[in-house]
Amino acid sequence: MSHLFDIAVPSIAVAASADRFPVHRIYCVGRNFAEHTRELGLDPDREPPFFFTKPADAAVPSGSDVPYPPATQNLHHEMELVAAIGKAGVGIPSSDANGYIWGYGAGIDLTRRDLQVASRKMGRPWDTGKGFDHSAPIGELRPASEIGHPDTGRIWLDVNGERRQEADISQLIWNVAEVIEHLSGLYRLQPGDLVYTGTPAGVGSVDRGDLIEGGVEGVGTVTIRIV
Repeated sequence: MSHLFDIAVPSIAVAASADRFPVHRIYCVGRNFAEHTRELGLDPDREPPFFFTKPADAAVPSGSDVPYPPATQNLHHEMELVAAIGKAGVGIPSSDANGYIWGYGAGIDLTRRDLQVASRKMGRPWDTGKGFDHSAPIGELRPASEIGHPDTGRIWLDVNGERRQEADISQLIWNVAEVIEHLSGLYRLQPGDLVYTGTPAGVGSVDRGDLIEGGVEGVGTVTIRIV
């Protein structure tokens, strides 16, 4: 059978391996650290989590030059722990969630904040503010079989060597297992799905030439430059 186009499947590097993790979908949790919710001027009460998505090819590897996106004057960084799904499932209870997680990585949710805020005020979807090209940088993935399922550890991000974000993943409003439970009640999760689990306080704007470095203790790091 002939094909009109030869389209590569996006994939992520696996640490200390020649293997690649193919990306199926990218899900992101909104406002999952209380202090970040407050800095956005919103109520951090523990309401059910909500989600938005990014295209699979928004995932770009650590070390990339990331073009400053069009149609924004306020590009923000959001440092996140990313869970990589390795087994299909729907309606997964939090007590079983770890069995569906293949591994973890350190990721950045880049956000066109001005477009996101405008959409929120008008009650419109966040797609243009969140789901653009190169908007999901991510470092190498590490298998849970090697590092376990981290529930504590420092999460941090620097811009040009200056600390912007620092917290602990134990401060997630909804922990990773609970996120998987809620998300799998909405979608059938598939191998290759990436789940960005939320960002701590300290988000802020970046510009062309900025070097962004971040990480999650015990998981890995991610570095990009805005060009």
